[in-house]
Amino acid sequence: MIKLTKRQDEILQIVKENGPITGKEIAEKLSVTRAALRPDLAILTMSGSLDARPRVGYFFNDKLEVKRQAKKFIQQKVSDFKAHPIVVEKSTSVYNAIVQLFLEDVGTLYAVDTEGNLAGVISRKDLLRAALGNKNLQELPVSVIMTRMPNIITINSEETLLEAAKKMINFHIDSLPVVKEVDHKNNTYLLLGRITKTTITRAYLEFMEEK
Repeated sequence: MIKLTKRQDEILQIVKENGPITGKEIAEKLSVTRAALRPDLAILTMSGSLDARPRVGYFFNDKLEVKRQAKKFIQQKVSDFKAHPIVVEKSTSVYNAIVQLFLEDVGTLYAVDTEGNLAGVISRKDLLRAALGNKNLQELPVSVIMTRMPNIITINSEETLLEAAKKMINFHIDSLPVVKEVDHKNNTYLLLGRITKTTITRAYLEFMEEK
């Protein structure tokens, strides 16, 4: 992305507020000559920040601005958007896990050990699969059906929303546990939160509306 000068930023603001506007009108607002303004207008037009139409003037490129804001958004840290994880103990029955899932209106539950470390992930599909044809859901613990380490896809707080989105798409999952490695132990992570496709979508909409 091109680093703009102060005057180029001023030109963008003028066009954004007054466009379509001619080069002559922009020059008058900045108290400079049209000749002095031509290099700046050429740079802004070639970079896509402005659109120009003969005998009409300059327009602000809203699509490019959206792209810029989107790029800024996806570089935001997971730590700023993570939600509280919905957890159950490993010994929780599948029946109680199903109840918890619907009470919390989520698609994924996280099983933790007594120290709060991530032990497993239980998806809606896991619970549905276990429920089909099984009459002993109150006796069947989630530890039997959950996904365990090292097969759990995780993310840490310092990774970006773009990295979170890529993981969810590449691994065909709807959410990620946000974790912190415990004393450099292999596959031992403290569960800090969760981030979902819905979280990213909602955050993006709020971010763009603010802009």
